[in-house]
Parts: sequence; structure tokens; C-alpha cells
Amino acid sequence: MPKYVIERDLPGAGKLNPAELRDVSKKSCGVLHNLGPDITWLQSYVTADKIYCVYIAPNEEMIREHAKQGGFPANKISKVTAVIDPSTADS
Repeated sequence: MPKYVIERDLPGAGKLNPAELRDVSKKSCGVLHNLGPDITWLQSYVTADKIYCVYIAPNEEMIREHAKQGGFPANKISKVTAVIDPSTADS
């Protein structure tokens, strides 16, 4: 199943406190539960003004539906074509 990176513009994201981050996470998990098992949230990276999320989903449309139902921006959705890490240099 394809993997996607979602870029979400959220000014001030890096200033969200743990309770606010928990609330965002709960909202996302609730929407994921309603959408069913075809979409999985792997992790997210919070920066000053953006959140970058990694999802597995059958298509971009499902990612957009998650964003719509959750009220989250999905400013850019990119399909992952390869994953590399330091061990790639040893191949």
C-alpha cells in the first residue's frame, strides 16, 4: 500500500502544549477509526509552523477525506517513492 507525506500548514504548531497535541491526535484517531482499516497514521513531525504526517493509504483521496473530516489542512500530499537511511550507503 502506498505511503504518503502530508504537509499541514499550522501556524504556531511548535507552540502547542502536550494537552493540545493530545487533542489533535485524538481527533485524528477518531476520524481514522471511522474511515476504516485502509488508512494508517504512522507518525508526525511538529515544526514551528507545520506538521508533517506520514500515512499509509490506498490513494490521495482517502488522505484528503481524513483531512476534511478532521478539519485538518492537507496543503501538500506527496507519495513516497523510496525510503533511504544511512544503511543505503552500504548497499
